[in-house]
Amino acid sequence: MAINRVAVLGCGLMGSGIAQVCAQAGHEVAVIELSEHLLNGGLGNIAKHLGRMVDKGNLAAEARDQTIGRLHGSTKLEDASTANLVIEAIIENIHEKNKVYSVLDKICPRETIFASNTSSLSITQMMTATSPERQRRFIGMHFFSPAPVMKLVEVVRTILTDPEVFRIATDFCLEIGKVPVQTSDRTGFIVNRLLVPYMLDSIRALEEGVASIVDIDTAMKLGCGYPMGPLTLGDFVGLDTTYYIADIMFDEFKEKRFAPPPLLKRMVLAGLYGRKSGRGFYDYSDPDNPKPMNLL
Repeated sequence: MAINRVAVLGCGLMGSGIAQVCAQAGHEVAVIELSEHLLNGGLGNIAKHLGRMVDKGNLAAEARDQTIGRLHGSTKLEDASTANLVIEAIIENIHEKNKVYSVLDKICPRETIFASNTSSLSITQMMTATSPERQRRFIGMHFFSPAPVMKLVEVVRTILTDPEVFRIATDFCLEIGKVPVQTSDRTGFIVNRLLVPYMLDSIRALEEGVASIVDIDTAMKLGCGYPMGPLTLGDFVGLDTTYYIADIMFDEFKEKRFAPPPLLKRMVLAGLYGRKSGRGFYDYSDPDNPKPMNLL
């Protein structure tokens, strides 16, 4: 089965990035959002990103125009019905996702592959919203942000996923210029299963007085060669997002290493989400010179 028509559900940060990658690789892409306002905002961001690539000499103006021409915006879920592959990148809420999949299952041909971009929710739980036949064609395709830049895609199989569908999805990732890694449907997949406990341990180290915010970050950057320290990374990812993922992982495994530390919970309750809220472990009032917060 050749994939030449793709539908991307959601045109936020992740959805718009995935749509751009697929269109740049030569695929016709239906981009579906809830409203014209959200759709136009996402498509506008794609155009801006492509424009910056042209300005930097990384993309020809003709290639930009061709990519934009392959993107077809819509607010109707029915416009996903002609796609060979549907990639869902909507809100991280299992009930909302399952409502969408229940409708898609009825309007898409039996051959269409369904893929979720979730970073933490169960692919198996999502597939139960579809018919038994569709469940064999249901996978996870977890892109990383920003999708046009980050190379990795976690391709996730359930215990029912058809091996041929798994192969097709993996080959598709290679075709669009990504590096796929294959994994099974266990909460956190590969990256978050290893990364989240590391980030949570850095918060516990801060809580327990092991070192300051700056020293913890500096130690991991210079001692392990990481591009940024774990507390800076938490601010970048979003502390509310980190808390949400950790909560799901703890609920699944019941292991302390996945449990959100009290400090993280208090920070999220206080609205200290990191860069997106202006304050987290650092104060970003001056974005070029963030200052560590006094949190203890």
